[in-house]
Amino acid sequence: MGEGPAVEETSTKVLKQFSGTGGISVNGVSGIIHKNSRTFSVIHGDFNRLAPNVKKYVEDKAKVCQPETIHICDGSDRENEELLAMLQKGGVIKPLKKYKNCWLARTDPADVARVESKTIISTPNQRDTIPTPKNGADGQLGKWMSPSDLQKALDERFPGSMKGRTMYVIPFSMGPVGSPLSKIGIQLTDSAYVVASMRIMTRMGRPVLDTLGNNDFVRCLHSIGQPLPMKKPAVNNWPCDPDRTIIAHIPENNEICSFGSGYGGNSLLGKKCFALRLGGIIARDEGWLAEHMLILGITNPKGEKKYIAAAFPSACGKTNLAMMNPTLPGYKVECVGDDIAWMRFDSEGHLRAINPEAGFFGVAPGTSDSTNPNAMATIQENTIFTNVAETSDGGFYWEGMDLPKGVRVINWRNKEDWVPNSSKDEKDMAAHPNSRYCTPASQCPIIDPAWESSEGVPIEAIMFGGRRPKGVPLVYESFNWQHGVFLGAAMRSEATAAAEHAGKVIMHDPFAMRPFFGYNFGHYLSHWLSMERRPNVKLPKVFHVNWFRKSSEGKFLWPGFGENARVLDWIFRRINKEDCATESPIGFIPKPGALNLDGLKEKVDMEELFSLPKDFWSKEVDAVKKYFDEQVNDDLPEEVASELDGLKKRVSHM
Repeated sequence: MGEGPAVEETSTKVLKQFSGTGGISVNGVSGIIHKNSRTFSVIHGDFNRLAPNVKKYVEDKAKVCQPETIHICDGSDRENEELLAMLQKGGVIKPLKKYKNCWLARTDPADVARVESKTIISTPNQRDTIPTPKNGADGQLGKWMSPSDLQKALDERFPGSMKGRTMYVIPFSMGPVGSPLSKIGIQLTDSAYVVASMRIMTRMGRPVLDTLGNNDFVRCLHSIGQPLPMKKPAVNNWPCDPDRTIIAHIPENNEICSFGSGYGGNSLLGKKCFALRLGGIIARDEGWLAEHMLILGITNPKGEKKYIAAAFPSACGKTNLAMMNPTLPGYKVECVGDDIAWMRFDSEGHLRAINPEAGFFGVAPGTSDSTNPNAMATIQENTIFTNVAETSDGGFYWEGMDLPKGVRVINWRNKEDWVPNSSKDEKDMAAHPNSRYCTPASQCPIIDPAWESSEGVPIEAIMFGGRRPKGVPLVYESFNWQHGVFLGAAMRSEATAAAEHAGKVIMHDPFAMRPFFGYNFGHYLSHWLSMERRPNVKLPKVFHVNWFRKSSEGKFLWPGFGENARVLDWIFRRINKEDCATESPIGFIPKPGALNLDGLKEKVDMEELFSLPKDFWSKEVDAVKKYFDEQVNDDLPEEVASELDGLKKRVSHM
């Protein structure tokens, strides 16, 4: 953010912090920090054991945010129990007595989702972060802010933001501790809710500090922005400052600064902020890929296993696919991760992937025993639910679940005796559309045996997909790697509740990364294309899937869920070079009869499911071209432009 004294002051004020309900003392006062006549009590952990780099970071940020006390997290069961008890006492969470160690939080209704409009990247050169839109079009591939403007914004927010509260120091590892594919961060927050959630979502505690030593780390600073005493009571005991929320990424400092929001995507900084935005920049610089992808292992009846990564926009079925119960006899699916994949080529040219997270932060509505029984089994204990409904017998409930008989429902807005209704107004729903469960991945009944492998699992196929009600077939395969990169770049999908956009709008969402790019999307495409030029690499095959195509009557043409194993079976056979595909203008599609429909209970109109209406695809080409021209402009790689030209020619001959 510059050089000289301003750097120290700015990076100090850039700190992010979250608010909890105060501090706890587990082991008593274990240290005193004196900084410019300001004294901070260290109420948990040994400050003197911190490595110099970590110690300086904490001191600098404490100087700006001015917490009352400092708590160095160790990740222990005892610490977690104390924090949960404190949160319960403060009314931030309440136990769901029907389950073991499950908790419900209700947020301020103004703080319920990622806020893309307030999420920015700050670099000296704007074009490093986002392409320059053509003819003054509004840029959709990220928000950039100059270092000087960001410094002003942070200086208006962080000084004194933690007064009266505890600053929690969270050492965390994205990926298995000590893995060569993993990265370490230190998050400072004033929210105990964030600490409890980060303990689920990451590997957290003393072993991380021991592994880190005095090496560099990603600096994650977060504050809910409500110093004590608050000027007005918090809604639902959920302090936040939605009017001044900002989520800032500063690549030069390896730093994230989040202010004003306690919601997961804005406050659990290991997730999208670190794992994708800053992670993408680190991946580019180090020659690997940080992607918004699930990872699953699939085993066929012969015992042969393959791993697949898949990119879908949020709330488009990633978790359901990652935890699928296949309907095809003899097939088995196991889950490595449901949201993020870090992938790197090994010395033998295999693309190896890890899930950098330790938990699932899943969208609750729509999850049920019929759609995802494995997710339902996972969340029966040790889970934090946010903005779901509560039943009178101490259970959880949301849209898509069977309503228990004989129990009353309190909805996410604390409305008692809620009854099912057809209202589309969020306040009238049982659970907020973006309500979440935060649960340990290790509890998943089909977690893959290699999910914490330090070497990662070998990826043999990559799938792109989204919600496309019209025109896009169930599955097709790219002609080659370059064409596969084009398929990712041209992805479009209905908007979802995971962000603040209205639903039912078809949006461009390249690589399912549109909200998560940490640098110029054109440069991102060039990075993907460069993988093909690496010596001796074994590139995965690339596919596009669409579970959501509808008939002219508005009904889904494909049953989805466990039946999607039939698509994975075809992909499996294509990886094995089986001749079960035919060429089409958009890619290779299954030959007639090649998709295994044995035992499929529902009648499927395969002709309509795989039809390629010329009018639709002509408009699709025009829409993608317009998007590339306006949004990526001069930064669009020639290879991607040539793929679009090729598609246009093939469609014209349909």
